[in-house]
Order: sequence, then C-alpha cells, then structure tokens
Amino acid sequence: MLRKVLLATDVTLACVQHAHSTEKEEIMGLLIGEVHNNSSLVSIVSSVILRRLDKKPDRVEISEEQLVQATLRAEELAAEVGRPLRVVGWYHSHPHITVWPSHVDLATQSMYQRMDSSFVGIIFAVFLTDQSFKAPSVQITCFQSINEGSSQSRREIEIEITNNNDSLTVNNFEILTQLPAILKEEEDESCNNEAG
Repeated sequence: MLRKVLLATDVTLACVQHAHSTEKEEIMGLLIGEVHNNSSLVSIVSSVILRRLDKKPDRVEISEEQLVQATLRAEELAAEVGRPLRVVGWYHSHPHITVWPSHVDLATQSMYQRMDSSFVGIIFAVFLTDQSFKAPSVQITCFQSINEGSSQSRREIEIEITNNNDSLTVNNFEILTQLPAILKEEEDESCNNEAG
C-alpha cells in the first residue's frame, strides 16, 4: 500500500508555476517517477504540462493522445537516466477553493488507480489568501481514492518535497519554458472554436 510520495523541488516549482498560470480555470498535468519498496513509496522526478481541451473553473479535460505522449516521454526519460520511470500520477489546480479533492477528482483518481494501484493525485490550491496575514498562499495535498460501494472517499498520502539531485533538473526547467507556448495553443484553439 502506498504510504509516501517524494516530490522533487523543481517539479514542485513547475507545477506551482503552471497552477498560477490561470486564476479562472483549473489546469492539469501528469507526473513521472518511480515506484519503490513494493509500492509503498513513489518518487516524482518530472512532470508533463497538458493542454486543456475544456477550460472550466471546476474541472479540466485532456485528450487520450496526451496520455500516450506522456507515457512515451516517461520512456524517453527512463532511457536517458537508466531508471524505470513511468507516469505515476496527475496534478491539477484548485484556484480560489479548498485543496481537498471534489467528487469528480475522486472519480478521476479511482479510474487511474484501476490501471495502477500506486497512481497518485496531487492538488495545488492557489490564489488563496491567508486571512491572518492577508498574504497569498499555496496548499498542496496528495491523495488516492477509496471505493466505498457506489461512492469514493479520499486517503491522504504523506508528501515530502525533496531536492532533485540528478540529471533531470535541466529537463524540469525546460518544462517551465514550454508553459507559455502551451497556454498560447489553448487560447488559439479557444478563439478558433468561438470564430468557427
């Protein structure tokens, strides 16, 4: 049973930057890493920013092709570093709302877990204001779904942000440079859909 997730610092930075790219809608990406100790520990060493098909304040949708592309990217990284990397999770943002997963998030997580019991979900709650300091804050949670009959509940997974001391640091900062191009593609597609 999964007990802990190690999230590399530079991956955290990329995810938080992605989450802050829009204050009005949720964003989503996939997480690449490695499963250790008979599935009790997952280390996340890279991410893939996904282009949204549908931009909504309370959910995000992506294409199946992007899932395949992320799997291929994980295989490329695995070959580069000589480790068994794969897609181990997904992340998305909750702008202006609580960090806890919604029923839609739990259903999505449950679907992923049917394919891989070590798969995790991470939520970055952004654009929150701490009333005691009047300062913006970011909250992070890591979770899995527990199926209870016809409904799901969450199981929180311990998360630790760790230094990424390997050759993927350059790759992870390159991911940050892709963000503006991906956001532009989303806007272009949105404008084309409205015009057409």
